[in-house]
Amino acid sequence: MDATARDSPPDNDTLDRVTSRAANRLMGRVVADAKSWVVVLAVNAVVVAGAELAFPAVLGRSIDGLLRSSADGIAATGGSSWLTVLAALVVVLVAGDAVEDLSVGAATARSTSRLRHDALRHVLAVGLGGTRRMPAGELTARLVGNTAEAGTAAPDLVRAVSTLIPAAGGTIALALIDPWLCVTFVAVAPLLVGVLWIFTREAADLSDSYLATQGKIAGRLVQALTGARTIAAAGTAEREVRRVLEPLDDLHRHGVGMWRAQSRITVQDMLLFGMLEIAVLAVAGLQLSRGRITPGELLAASQYVALAATLSAVVPSLSRLIRARSAAARIQDVLGQVPTAYGQGVLPPTGGRVELRDVTVRAGARVVLDGINLVIPAGAFVAVVGRSGAGKSLLALLFGRLADPDEGEVLLDWVPLRQLDRQQLRRAVGYGFDRPVLVGATLAEAISFGAHGLGPSDVVAAARAARADAFIRRMPGGYDTALSDAPMSGGELQRMGLARTFAHANRVLVLDDVAASLDTVTDHEISRVLTVGMAGRTRILVAHRASTAARADAVVWLDGAAVRAVAPHRDLWADPDYRALFEAADPTPRETAAPLGASAGVAR
Repeated sequence: MDATARDSPPDNDTLDRVTSRAANRLMGRVVADAKSWVVVLAVNAVVVAGAELAFPAVLGRSIDGLLRSSADGIAATGGSSWLTVLAALVVVLVAGDAVEDLSVGAATARSTSRLRHDALRHVLAVGLGGTRRMPAGELTARLVGNTAEAGTAAPDLVRAVSTLIPAAGGTIALALIDPWLCVTFVAVAPLLVGVLWIFTREAADLSDSYLATQGKIAGRLVQALTGARTIAAAGTAEREVRRVLEPLDDLHRHGVGMWRAQSRITVQDMLLFGMLEIAVLAVAGLQLSRGRITPGELLAASQYVALAATLSAVVPSLSRLIRARSAAARIQDVLGQVPTAYGQGVLPPTGGRVELRDVTVRAGARVVLDGINLVIPAGAFVAVVGRSGAGKSLLALLFGRLADPDEGEVLLDWVPLRQLDRQQLRRAVGYGFDRPVLVGATLAEAISFGAHGLGPSDVVAAARAARADAFIRRMPGGYDTALSDAPMSGGELQRMGLARTFAHANRVLVLDDVAASLDTVTDHEISRVLTVGMAGRTRILVAHRASTAARADAVVWLDGAAVRAVAPHRDLWADPDYRALFEAADPTPRETAAPLGASAGVAR
């Protein structure tokens, strides 16, 4: 094989086979997660199947015993004994149904819970790149709805397999009653297998399409809910409803297709079963007339034909199993994404120096950052500016490895971020975002939420630095106020996010447009905290205001996928292109600071 053939990408059939095997392995893991409940369910299924197989024989013996006793004029002792066994079998069947219901519920709950935990943990481990690969609604549908579908795999598999026991046992029982009954059944049985195979293929395709359409609707719904204010302001609610529900026709078509497939196989099952029953009973009647079987055996044979031939028992379980398999394939698509790998490197005791070496980042075919070389000394206060789409936020993500470059390397205190221990990195670099999301039960927990725990004094100190302490203390329970009972304005929410950042960033603070929701006075106070109170840490601020950039030690100016300049704001202000970046330019900025000097710059 030549090098070209070896390096060629796999074809679609190969990818489908790989995906199918991965989904099958996931199904096996889901079944294993049910643990002891699978054993209980399997044992119960075997016991119930045995009772079902014994029931026709016992019923036949009871009838034969009663007929003989009646013909001989003797008390029906033999028939009564068989009736007692028959009653015991009924009790076993009823108890088996109850145990099955309990086992199915417990096994499904255990498997679903484990699958959801693993899938969510994996999504978080993959990071931002994985979550952006598909819409939030689609991802939510897979983590919630599809995990519930796949979680039924264990009981559905046991149910589907357990139906083979009566089928095999019924065939053997026919042979034991009379070999010609079994021959008659086996001659027509392949038709049943063919019908079942066609149904399986058709149901699998319909199930895949049905779940994919569900995910599409969920994705559009989340988009609409996210932009609810914009939709209301634009007066386009009806149009948005139509857009979200547009795939309903496809969902209906796939659902009806599944229903028709089940209906079709049920009708075919009834027709084939009728043919088999007539054929077997005709042979049984002939054998009865010849005295080769008894009336009770004739009745038992009619029951065993039903056990051996009917597909109605396997179709529901098989349909659910096929749907669980389709759901598992969609979850495997999420689990197949490669998580962010961390090393075991450690940082020196102190520092905060950040360096980018030949960093290139692409978005599809577009180069967003091209060969960036940058050094930010420990303790520096740097503003990152540029036009919309220049890559400011992406650059900010690189500093704390919320995104990885396609080429090049990012280092913290001379250690490549890819080699750092995860806990080390998260304790060293903290982020503040323009739209913070608070996580935790109380306001205190929202601030302390992070890779390492904080004491009450640390939480209060961080809140004071972010100018959040005053409004927190006005809440009904102060710092112990539940988040759900603490309505906050956009500015207050922003200050809570800043408090969390201040509490956890030991070396580097990366702030992405955190002043967007702050009033001028609060913005000025926060800037003073960053300038003076956080002077021991490296501060990197994505800035949109000239006044913010003016307070920094130096400005990193992004332009055309590259760093155009690194210099103090006052030096860059003479460039008209730089002034054009800011909507409200202030030619005499309130604060200036010393430049970074020779230790920070761009190497091309």
